[in-house]
Amino acid sequence: MPVLFFDIGETLADVSFGADGSLTLRPRPRVFAVLDAFAGTRKGIISNPGAGDAERAAAAAALNAAFPDRFTEAGLLHWGPKTARGIFDGAVASAGVAADDCVFVGEDPDERAFAREAGMRAAAHPVFTLAAVEGRPVFWARINLLAGRSLAELEAIANAGEIVPVHVASGELVLVMATAQGVEALQQGGFTADLRGQVEETAAFLMRDDRPVSVPPSFAESSAEARATAEADIRATAAFAFISGELNGPGPQVASLGPAPGGVYIAAAAGTPVEDLHITGAKPGHTERLLPDPALLSRPGEVHAEGFVDEFADGAPSPETVAAVRAVVTPAAMRGHVARVSGVDPLVEGEPLKVRSRDASNVDNALVVGALARRLQDLGLTVRRHEFSWRGRRLSNLEAEFPVASADSAVLVTAHLDSTAARGEFFDSSGLPRPYNPAVDPAPGADDDASGMAAVMSAAECLSAMVADGRTPARTVRFVLFNAEEQGLVGSKAYARAAASAGDRISGVFQMDMIAGFQGGTRTMEIHTGSSVPGPVVGASDALGNRVVQAAPAVASDFSLQVLAGSGDPAAGRSDHASFHERGWAATAVCENFFDDTAPATGTRQYHKPGDTLLDEDHDTDYAAAIARTVTAAAFTLAGL
Repeated sequence: MPVLFFDIGETLADVSFGADGSLTLRPRPRVFAVLDAFAGTRKGIISNPGAGDAERAAAAAALNAAFPDRFTEAGLLHWGPKTARGIFDGAVASAGVAADDCVFVGEDPDERAFAREAGMRAAAHPVFTLAAVEGRPVFWARINLLAGRSLAELEAIANAGEIVPVHVASGELVLVMATAQGVEALQQGGFTADLRGQVEETAAFLMRDDRPVSVPPSFAESSAEARATAEADIRATAAFAFISGELNGPGPQVASLGPAPGGVYIAAAAGTPVEDLHITGAKPGHTERLLPDPALLSRPGEVHAEGFVDEFADGAPSPETVAAVRAVVTPAAMRGHVARVSGVDPLVEGEPLKVRSRDASNVDNALVVGALARRLQDLGLTVRRHEFSWRGRRLSNLEAEFPVASADSAVLVTAHLDSTAARGEFFDSSGLPRPYNPAVDPAPGADDDASGMAAVMSAAECLSAMVADGRTPARTVRFVLFNAEEQGLVGSKAYARAAASAGDRISGVFQMDMIAGFQGGTRTMEIHTGSSVPGPVVGASDALGNRVVQAAPAVASDFSLQVLAGSGDPAAGRSDHASFHERGWAATAVCENFFDDTAPATGTRQYHKPGDTLLDEDHDTDYAAAIARTVTAAAFTLAGL
């Protein structure tokens, strides 16, 4: 009989911590069905809840609460880092069977690689547990939906078989993981699957290539569809050639999974630094990490998106809201927040530490999360850390909520909290160029995205002041800071996936990513609503963006507004709002004049460089405060204030 070991976070459950340290595990879709199918099989855990005995005891208690009577053998519960094979060797020893009779089920490809080193079998998702036990491979597969076939029909087949969606490119193309049995079920259901290699210890990414593509003259007389297909194939081939050429390690590190929207899908082997690859001429946000999720095809936000459009139609902020926002969301408040999280001032007043970097690989990242959590808790908000793993690290998104018991939905005001200086120039002790080292090099990220963080914090302070004055929103308001955005939207993807699994109703997401960069000239605000996902989310997001447009005259009357919508939106899929579009929720991203290339941009010239500081000549807190006031007023108006 096999012995099964499961990772917890993102594999069995979504993990969140309350301000008091309380741990909550929310089971992921299809997990109970898998566990119950193996009711008579010995099952254990390999997970890293933290270094202390208290943390491990709390994890064990939360595990039992979320999965009662499923993990009853204490000797099979293994707690600790999974950054080497040692913990997996220990799991095998505890099982008392041959290593090949042990199966590790975990989403992280690096962890699966360590399990394989220890002689274990591995599965990339609980749905594939039986396949791992039986030694059957799992494949990456492209499913092309023919005319008349819907995502709902595909979902019905996927949920009943060994199939897990990874990305919905459009209403015609879906990338999935599937076994041969899953592929057979698809074929019997009238779908075709193009297999693109085994999953094993790989993860999927969408890599966009913004370089122009020249279609051969032979396609001049072809249909528009044929030319578009040829262009997609050429772009995907060029993008993959660049990526594979940049990797110098031994063995095949990436494999092409075929054309993707604006680029190529790739499967990257464990440890491959895909996030560090920058295609020549690539625009920001060209890398997107793809996460497996059985519920991906359902797009829960679509159920409500059409209904919310009518509510978005008339949204000019009230005089009372305008006055409150003007009083609290000020340049001085914005500057103070940016100074603390970008290293100009101490992170916590009266303490010596100044932040050097918020990079996901830097120790200061977690310190910033902790300091902001305490500040948000002091405002009387309900604070949670939503934890996920990346490259062997435990990272957290930060959420602060003002709950309204009778609310029909929640309004989210968001930004990303991590930073990078990957485009900077660094030199070794001999004066020779060297790569960026995120663990030690400075990445202040004052504009990207401490400015957005400051806006979220100021908005939270504004809501706290309004509540103290006796005003209460009709909808729940959440302030959310996402981690690991620079690694391919990892944090917001994990957050949105968990929110969908929890059945959250979200009326709108306002994302701010870089709002302080201003070189001079016309004060311009970009409002991005374009979604690569079709359906009701398109109209709902456009209507949500119009809320920002309606708020601007009251708090940023001297700004020129650029509303960028549709599939041609240069920011579509490229910031954290896209993680919500993927689930069918209305979302808009607001920023400085950075993405729109129809005229010379006036945004920061220090993008992803160590020079992105509060003291840089392109950093303008007056400009940032005006955008922050606009988004805050729009969000609060949608929330019923």
